[in-house]
Amino acid sequence: MLSYISRRLGISIMILFGSSFMVYNLAAYASDPLAELRLSNDDTAQQQIAALTRQLNLDTPPPIRYFLWLRGLLGLFVGNLNLGTTRDGLSVQGELAYAIPVTIRLVLVATITAVLLGLALGIISALRQYSRFDYGMTFLAFLLYSLPIFWVAVLLKEFMAIQFNNFLSEPNIPVRWMVIFSIFIGIFWGSLLGGERKRFWTVFAGAFATNFVILWAIDLTDWYLNPGLGIFLIALLSVGIAFGVTSISSGITDIKARNAALTMAGLAVVWYYPAQWIFNNYASYLTVFLLIVVLVTTGVFVARLFSKIDRGPIARTAIITGVLCGFLILIDRVMQSWKEYSATDAVNYRPVPTFGQRKDQLVTEDFWLNNLDIIMHLILPTLALILISLAGWIRYSRGALLEVLNQDYIRTARAKGLNERVVITRHAFRNMMLPLSSLFVGEFVGLVGGAVITERVFGWQGMGTLGIKAINTYDLNLLMGVNLLLSFLVVVGNLLADLLYSALDPRIRLRK
Repeated sequence: MLSYISRRLGISIMILFGSSFMVYNLAAYASDPLAELRLSNDDTAQQQIAALTRQLNLDTPPPIRYFLWLRGLLGLFVGNLNLGTTRDGLSVQGELAYAIPVTIRLVLVATITAVLLGLALGIISALRQYSRFDYGMTFLAFLLYSLPIFWVAVLLKEFMAIQFNNFLSEPNIPVRWMVIFSIFIGIFWGSLLGGERKRFWTVFAGAFATNFVILWAIDLTDWYLNPGLGIFLIALLSVGIAFGVTSISSGITDIKARNAALTMAGLAVVWYYPAQWIFNNYASYLTVFLLIVVLVTTGVFVARLFSKIDRGPIARTAIITGVLCGFLILIDRVMQSWKEYSATDAVNYRPVPTFGQRKDQLVTEDFWLNNLDIIMHLILPTLALILISLAGWIRYSRGALLEVLNQDYIRTARAKGLNERVVITRHAFRNMMLPLSSLFVGEFVGLVGGAVITERVFGWQGMGTLGIKAINTYDLNLLMGVNLLLSFLVVVGNLLADLLYSALDPRIRLRK
């Protein structure tokens, strides 16, 4: 394994060297940073030309200039990295250091959410092949796949930001919209859980009535002006999470796993008020991390209480349930800052922003207000990326699972009398992830450098915007910094995909 990784790293270094050399020289010969100055009638044009020539070494041939740039890059090994300066006189490292966290924050949330939703919907669609749900997901996937992201982004800004902010000034949900939205919800759950026509309409009626009552209660109490979950709603949702996680993880008939999950849900309710006190008095990322560690440790301890042998599935069920229930408590605490956040001068009761990655006018030391502002600025661009990526993941996961379900070892597992849930989770799911693992790496790397349109529409200063700026201004040093980072991510991503292949499929062995 180590020899394989070392060999791949050596090849990767050669690839990075060759690609950077080609990009540098092609960009240098194809662009002229002094073109506008040569045509300028400004009296200081010649002085500017001389200064820029000296700053960017334009009097040196591009191949030699490349090695001057490479010398600054190799300074990384002696603690003196130097990628040069931009045309504005700023450090390239500083520009990248500012843009990378912005893009990662946007892309990471969007990619993970799109993958999880796409896998879930695609798997369900494959298991219910040619059902109403399958046809609905197929239609949705092709619809989203055909939409240009700039159009989706503009629609989101109009209806989920501008119109929603106008709605909050005089909040009132018309009955017709309650009915229309409840119909869509009823169709979704009826298609997902229904089978025969009678069961479909039963589920549809229950989902329609439940959703209509929820919307009516929200409208009656003006919940969206001062939202929150509260201990009773968290208790109800925690029990639902416990049953849902148990049914997926180990099967609802596994009494020990179910009791462990319900215990974690009960502990989450017990810890609701102590957690609120901790959040109010010791608000920080470290506090959130430590609470997650406590939840995981508690899940392991609960699993030991309910089982002496084969604790793995029970511990997994308890930990997932505890983390999700803790996430509900965290969401509730963030919601409690909504009213105060909306009333600030920087927001002025229009809480859904359409531009930028945060409000610079919001000057506060409050941990929750700052994070709520970041979350609100994430919603629209993240949702735009999710909607576009979701279509592909639905189709990929559906096709991959259908292909695996037709394999001989799946028929053998069913012939041995294994439960269908066991067949899907332990035999089919792991093998369907083989082709999808490389897609995930490629999707993440592509979005890091390719969320250009989304960043431009929503005014985010990330890697995509930085790359466009480098091209438009003929800024070779900045272009090489962006290209080097993306090339490195592609190379490392391919290596991780190969290693993930061997981890998912024991039949694959990397050569020594």
